[in-house]
Amino acid sequence: MKQDILNLDNEKVGTISLNESIFGLEVRADILQRVVRWQLARMQSGNHKTKGRSEVAMTGAKPFKQKGTGRARQGSRKTAQFRKGGIVFGPVVRDHSHDLTKKFRALGLKTALSAKAKEGNLVIVESTKISTPKTKDLLVKLDTCGLNNCLIIDGKEVDMNFALASRNIVNVDVLPAVGANVYDILRKNKLVLTKDAIACLEERLNG
Repeated sequence: MKQDILNLDNEKVGTISLNESIFGLEVRADILQRVVRWQLARMQSGNHKTKGRSEVAMTGAKPFKQKGTGRARQGSRKTAQFRKGGIVFGPVVRDHSHDLTKKFRALGLKTALSAKAKEGNLVIVESTKISTPKTKDLLVKLDTCGLNNCLIIDGKEVDMNFALASRNIVNVDVLPAVGANVYDILRKNKLVLTKDAIACLEERLNG
């Protein structure tokens, strides 16, 4: 499939042939959902914690004698029914992540790229190199290209001037090719790839 290559002034400077096995797949929501769930589960810290009866700072002595008080028998003040007692089946520190095969993760990334291409929300730019790290100047260029809510993926490294200029722009994220992922691609309206990014993605997904 053919795609126009633009510069940051929104001028056509050439065309590129995109790999059908990466940018032309059927868009399947179930694959995207599974990969996004896997990513979000890995991002969960899992550090929520409550204290059980073995952890609360309280005496373990029997609060009153077993018989003769007219009250229900109790063995410890640490139990859940008493104030400051331990929590029963409360949350504990744990790992929320689960496994997903490498092949399936690669398929999810291909599907996300194909989804953007089929929606018409894939933009190919020649390069992100700019002469000065001026946010104001870059904002004008992005407005000219209609990129107000986008993820920009560069090659192995992001141009330093571009990274500095873009970091204060709302709804614009910049990643190197190695950081390309399904969640960030889907959460932005537009996906912008440089020629270097396409080469890196093809090498990564065809390997």
